[in-house]
Amino acid sequence: MSILEIILIGAGLAMDASAVCLSAGLVYCDLTRRQKLSMPLAFAVFQGLMPVAGYFLGSLFADAVDAYSGIISFIILGVIGVGMIKEAFSSEEECPRKRLTVKILLIQAVATSIDAFAVGVGFAVSGAEVFSSAAIIAAVTFVCSLIAVFIGSKAGKFLGRKAQVLGGAILILIGLKALLGL
Repeated sequence: MSILEIILIGAGLAMDASAVCLSAGLVYCDLTRRQKLSMPLAFAVFQGLMPVAGYFLGSLFADAVDAYSGIISFIILGVIGVGMIKEAFSSEEECPRKRLTVKILLIQAVATSIDAFAVGVGFAVSGAEVFSSAAIIAAVTFVCSLIAVFIGSKAGKFLGRKAQVLGGAILILIGLKALLGL
């Protein structure tokens, strides 16, 4: 596989992570610089590790991951998204103060990287070099997610409570996309 092909695979895998980062930037009004960097880093780490796991464990778990990845992503992202929307309507503040926790961050990183496991299985079948490919995928995810979280945080300051509804809707749509296999 060429480097360009790996970059394009990385860009495809990074879209869900970037959308979640955009959503988080919209919703979390007071993200610190450190938190803004931790999100792309967490997503990049998981997007980089999952192809390696898929490469080595793919034959054992490929069918299960294939069968249930959409459902798992839909449930995780849907629950978080619905919670965001409910909180937007229950709060009196224009921009409710939500805290980005390590737990939420890790759950989102896992939910958006399940597809990368399947890519790793594909790498094993095609004989692609998994470690350099995973590093490229992680780098692409980091860059795309970093841009997204900064755009989201800028837009969130202008949109206030509407940003929380929009962020929740984005997560639900990503979950639906995963459920429908699109």
